[in-house]
Amino acid sequence: MQPFAGRAAVAGVGMTALSRESGRTELDLAAEACRAACADAGIAPREVDAVLSYHLNDSAPVVQVARALGIERLGWHNDIAGGGTQAASILGDAAMLVHCGLARNILVYRALNGRSGKRMNTVSTGPQERYTYGLAGPIPLFALAATRYLHETGLTAEHLHAVVAQSRQNAKANPRALRREPLELADYLSRPYVCTPLRTVDCCQETDGACALLVSGVLDGPRVRAVVRGGGPGCSSMDRAADVTAIFSAYVAPMLWEASGMRPSDVDVAVPYDAYSWLVPRQLEDFGLVARGELGAYLLERRHAWVNPHGGLLSEGYVHGLNNVAQAVRELRSAGEVALVTGFGGSYGSAALLVR
Repeated sequence: MQPFAGRAAVAGVGMTALSRESGRTELDLAAEACRAACADAGIAPREVDAVLSYHLNDSAPVVQVARALGIERLGWHNDIAGGGTQAASILGDAAMLVHCGLARNILVYRALNGRSGKRMNTVSTGPQERYTYGLAGPIPLFALAATRYLHETGLTAEHLHAVVAQSRQNAKANPRALRREPLELADYLSRPYVCTPLRTVDCCQETDGACALLVSGVLDGPRVRAVVRGGGPGCSSMDRAADVTAIFSAYVAPMLWEASGMRPSDVDVAVPYDAYSWLVPRQLEDFGLVARGELGAYLLERRHAWVNPHGGLLSEGYVHGLNNVAQAVRELRSAGEVALVTGFGGSYGSAALLVR
């Protein structure tokens, strides 16, 4: 097991309201979410001695957030450049700080005006060489991988609909969720394509908001059991990949089970990064939760209703995956013993196991 296993707990979670136009700065959003996480953990912000965040040049720097919170003596702090790959692995960064004795209470946050400010689904996102292949932005890139994955598995639009419709059903009882209305198959099929086979509702939302976690070595809460990060040549580097459908989970899943000493059957809360609908079956398969040959019936029979019980990034909102981690903590507080959370960035990403 990893040396930091079980040393750090997620003692507090906090979120702002999610919207499509916050009318606020990223600094305001971050400070609100961080104060809420501290209050949830039962400490004052001045008791925080480390602050971590990740961003794509679309957030408030950690030193500004620390100043806004009144943290007078700031210890270890880091602005990590990166997107969804960090959603799970930033737990590992915090846990390592606890294990090394460098911090006791660590704030982790993600804040963005992802709809009214800097938007990610644009041509300017990603390496320029992708444009040579007509992959103008992330959706065409991952739509190409999705096309091949659906072909190889025999999954169809009906199965993608099952993923999206179930996320809406799960979000129905979540007051934070922006998409809570039912989505019938005919309605799904009538939605326009962004890039085949992905329709508008197959893509996660662009959202304004912030989410924060208080990770502690001295307070109680769900414990960080294992965190892994890695990847290889898949849908992020299609010109080099033997399998363009290989997302991060194909690489990190074996690493996670080895690092944790646990098995897929131990997981009773699954909160995978669902930036696009097809990523849900792919991760269920890669992490050994559902065999490939069983995916079709599993989805159509809605046996995946336990996945992303809050609606995920497709229906709750998009805080670059950190809101999924917050939900895993909520689930472990009320029920369940082991939660799987992931961070997606194409064929690179991360995964973590939290235990009650």
